[in-house]
Amino acid sequence: MAHEKLSPRQKMIGMMYLVLTAMLALNVSKEAVEAFKKVDNSLTLTIANYGAKNDIIYKEFDRAAAENPTKAGAYRTEAYEVKERADEIFNYMQGLKIEIIKVAERDEYTPAVRGNEVIIDEVKRIDENNVPSQILIGYNQTGKAFALKTMLVDFREFLIETLEGKNPAAEEALRKSLNTDDGRDPSGTPEKWENYTFHNLPLVAVITVLSKMQVDIRNAETEVLNHLYSQIDATSFKFNKLEAVVIPDASYVTLGSNYSAKVFISAIDTTQKPKIMVGNQEIPVDESGKGIYTVKPSTTGEKPWGGVIMLKSPSGEELRYPFKSSYSVGVPNVVVSPTAMNVMYMGIDNPIDVSVPGVGADKIRIKVVNGTFTTQRVRRTGGEYFRGNWSVRPARAGQNVQVIVSATDATGKATTYSPIEFRVKSIPKPEARFAGLNGGTISRNVAVAQQGVFALLPDFDFDLQYKVTGFSILYTDRMGDFEEPSTSGSLTPRQKELLGKLTRGKYLTVKDIKAIGPDNRTVDLSPMLFKID
Repeated sequence: MAHEKLSPRQKMIGMMYLVLTAMLALNVSKEAVEAFKKVDNSLTLTIANYGAKNDIIYKEFDRAAAENPTKAGAYRTEAYEVKERADEIFNYMQGLKIEIIKVAERDEYTPAVRGNEVIIDEVKRIDENNVPSQILIGYNQTGKAFALKTMLVDFREFLIETLEGKNPAAEEALRKSLNTDDGRDPSGTPEKWENYTFHNLPLVAVITVLSKMQVDIRNAETEVLNHLYSQIDATSFKFNKLEAVVIPDASYVTLGSNYSAKVFISAIDTTQKPKIMVGNQEIPVDESGKGIYTVKPSTTGEKPWGGVIMLKSPSGEELRYPFKSSYSVGVPNVVVSPTAMNVMYMGIDNPIDVSVPGVGADKIRIKVVNGTFTTQRVRRTGGEYFRGNWSVRPARAGQNVQVIVSATDATGKATTYSPIEFRVKSIPKPEARFAGLNGGTISRNVAVAQQGVFALLPDFDFDLQYKVTGFSILYTDRMGDFEEPSTSGSLTPRQKELLGKLTRGKYLTVKDIKAIGPDNRTVDLSPMLFKID
């Protein structure tokens, strides 16, 4: 899309602005001042027109996103990001105009400012040329024009980045209208953008310059909004062939079950073939654009698979469409496989896999005798998708857990299978560790460097954590027995002080160790005896 063309009236305003700037340089006073007022009033009207035009475009984004959130939602979000950035720099410029007028007029309540609006015809000190430079250039070039330049550069680069290289003409227009390059003064000496734009100009000229910049901001905003709106339909495909498609509800049917399938019309573009990836493998595509996926499973159960379809849109952009599916492998019986081991433990969640050949995971339910259960779920279009991964928490020790599976086939028929039993055990008691050891010989330096006592479950299939809630250390030498307790797993300052007294050949005992596990049971752990080396 080419950048927006200026109307004859806007071109005339631009020409007047250039002529009047030259007149000011020649010290043409009253006539130039009045002319600048007229230009600023015209610019103010142009700003209002751009604001109204942009408001209409934002409403179009709202409408498009409400009708099709998937297609237009992302573009609406980008459009409102543009609005936020444009409003930020526009309001900063408006604030500069108000500040300059109030300081020049020496009146906080000057009639030239009504709320956030500037009335240029009400400004009395219209030819003041010190205050604008003080505020915008400042002492030693510390004025607000330098911050304004940074904002303009950031805004320009943000808009160009939003165009994503898809509209070179618009990018070039943005670089010209929001140009902040340094220049040269009339004598040809290099001069910063801030100086040759604002330095020593009278108030009316500075206000007009800022108004022109505000017009450029709103024009740039419109430019990018028009581009974003055009992209909503840029990725829409046009199809040239329709054909019937049959998709079965289940890819595996057992004896006595019904076979069911969905039949519908699919649109195809025969002018280009998609690229289809399943994992890292590109699968073959036939003449009609359909991918052919073939795999030989080696185990039974539910087999999820998926990938991404890549297709070039009418705009030339490569679009990616992820997809997921699944199929079942097995014989006509129920399969319940413990994830960790063939027993269940009290007080924790025991993961199991549940699958029924020929039945999707979303059609399987379980009941548990002597326990409770939860299942992992993810969202998909049309409802919940059940992975078939379950966790069972036994209620009582000494009694087996029974898992009762029921499944609903494609016809809606429900089948309940015989219970599967699991033995129930208590979580084994952990072992205490100090410096990674549970006893034996330890050097004094290693003992003194420790921070606390830990509890571990070596060679246990579950990744469980025990927390030490208390312990005591006992040290005996020729002066007698010294014992210090801790009410946590960490060494107390007094315990560390006691460890500092260790001598070679003596013994250190860590005892009265208590720990709490994931089942919230507190257990007493065996003491540890260390000989100091």
